[in-house]
Amino acid sequence: MLEVAGRIVLAAVLVAASVAKLASPRSSSAALSTFGVRGVRERWLAWAALIATELALAAGVAAGFDLAAYLAAGLMAAFGAAMLAALRRGRAGAPCACFGARSTVGWPAVARNLVLSFAFVALPLLPAGEPTTDEWLALGLAIALLTCAGLAIAVLALAREVGMLRLRLGPGAALEIPEEGPAVGTRVEVIDRFPRRPPVELALAVFVAEACRVCRGLEPAIDALSHDPVLAVETFEEAAEPEVWRSLDVPGSPYAVALDLDGTVLAKGTFNNLAQLESVLATAERRRADGAAIGGPLV
Repeated sequence: MLEVAGRIVLAAVLVAASVAKLASPRSSSAALSTFGVRGVRERWLAWAALIATELALAAGVAAGFDLAAYLAAGLMAAFGAAMLAALRRGRAGAPCACFGARSTVGWPAVARNLVLSFAFVALPLLPAGEPTTDEWLALGLAIALLTCAGLAIAVLALAREVGMLRLRLGPGAALEIPEEGPAVGTRVEVIDRFPRRPPVELALAVFVAEACRVCRGLEPAIDALSHDPVLAVETFEEAAEPEVWRSLDVPGSPYAVALDLDGTVLAKGTFNNLAQLESVLATAERRRADGAAIGGPLV
């Protein structure tokens, strides 16, 4: 009875992890850059392999194969080791997409993977026996009650996180100060660093620094924007590109400048999250449309 319950619960954990990745494929695949998987093609291959592995192990665990349980334990231990390595590189808070787009690297995630690893190791050691009809009914009732309790906790936690997120996000638009960065409406030579072939319509220069923790946390979001076919994105790191920083009078990081394809500065600003970075692009698109409509220079 206990063994059957354990196999169902642990198999459900693996299935839930796979479903969470499938529900947000772009963000979960981009989050693999947190663990050093840099290439876009490599991230998608790793993403597909992880989902296939988790589903295969879930099927094996549910079917009662001890080998599947031991392999799942090894997978959880490997996840925990990858989390530890990311923490040592200063990636705490970076997305990991273990259980959806909101999962992040941290000590609680390490502890969760270690607990799951021990649970999978212990699974084959549980006493086995053919459950009776009453035991099956009791098991189903227990799972239903646990699921309801888990959903209630999840809803409360989600409500709390949404409230905290609203407090932390602050303004929804990037901070655009006219005296900082290149003047809107001027033309800058950095446009030569961008590909300008169709269907690209806008260029986005993102300025980051190695010591900037916010910049590191935003890497998956910036990478996701770079996949937009109408947007050319280039990242300029302060230590590697000091001359570009000086030429555009960049005040700090993270900072973004949106350009028309002729090099005209359309929008700029300091940002702390994806929504603020997207606001730079929205402002650029609006100003470009206004300039085209009146047939004059941007102001």
